[in-house]
Amino acid sequence: MDLKGRLEAQALTEGFSKLRICAPDSAPQTADRLREFLAQGRHGQMAWMADREEWRGKPFALWPAAQSVIMLAETYTPETDPLAALAQKDRGVVSVYAQGKDYHDLVKRRLKRLGRWLIEEAGPGTQIKVFVDTAPVMEKPLAEAAGLGWQGKHTNLLSRDLGNWFFLGAIFTTADLPKDEPEVSHCGSCTACLDICPTNAFPAPYQLDARRCISYLTIEHRGPVDIGLRALMGNRIYGCDDCLAVCPWNKFAAAARDIGYMPKVGLPELADLAVLDDAAFRERFSGSPIKRIGRNRFVRNVLYAIGNSGMADLAAIAALLQDDPDAAVADAARWAIKRLTSSVQSN
Repeated sequence: MDLKGRLEAQALTEGFSKLRICAPDSAPQTADRLREFLAQGRHGQMAWMADREEWRGKPFALWPAAQSVIMLAETYTPETDPLAALAQKDRGVVSVYAQGKDYHDLVKRRLKRLGRWLIEEAGPGTQIKVFVDTAPVMEKPLAEAAGLGWQGKHTNLLSRDLGNWFFLGAIFTTADLPKDEPEVSHCGSCTACLDICPTNAFPAPYQLDARRCISYLTIEHRGPVDIGLRALMGNRIYGCDDCLAVCPWNKFAAAARDIGYMPKVGLPELADLAVLDDAAFRERFSGSPIKRIGRNRFVRNVLYAIGNSGMADLAAIAALLQDDPDAAVADAARWAIKRLTSSVQSN
């Protein structure tokens, strides 16, 4: 078996679900698409996207010595339908990817092991750099160029044999490995992902306005969320899976291979989450990607969910936070109280 074949076999042994390879300059359309996205302000408060625009738009500029980009998929497919949780209004819904351990840590460890294997097999002088979502790398266009899948109408990556429940990892290397053919879209006339979006975050197929995306609003957006969007967030307190969960290609989704992705967060009660102070928040979500957004942003999200619950008894919980030191939390508490008491009065 040649080096590429052995590399793919090793990737599966390490726990990855699929491997494909492209050249660093194989997604030339990325720069123009990114430039248009930024010019329209659709990145919202994610200033880091604009700060390193050149590297994101031109991966070959990130590390000119790289000859190949090894793109890898790692599945985290849920065992149950995440959309069912939206009906439990007294509980917070956390995105599937954040239910277990932080994927950054799990995927990076696997990438490093595979990278070390490649260095040993490819010979002296081979160099690598590994990336998992924290560097200025546009993983999805590269994965599409490598043939790992295609960016669906919801802009997430889809695969005919993996569905769309998988993480992406990248290994840039100086080794000149055989490249794979790019994948093309197999979405056809389906618009399920666009139609289900609660906030109409897709201006058109294959386009996303992050400023309206619940994942962005609950994770990236700092300060109060626009009042017109709060009621549409429902009980989603960290991320949103609607467009992923409804995709028909998930009938081919492969099961998660790492027990680290098994759900630990579950469906926590909003009343318990709202009263978390900073120390309690950090302890509860230690080792979870949820910890990254901090107590204030998280409790703000919880209070929006409380306001959307329709459960008048939760107004007393919100009242405890209407004078919170964090302005966004206090604002969310007052909004929740007003929404719940207005609902009682109208009934």
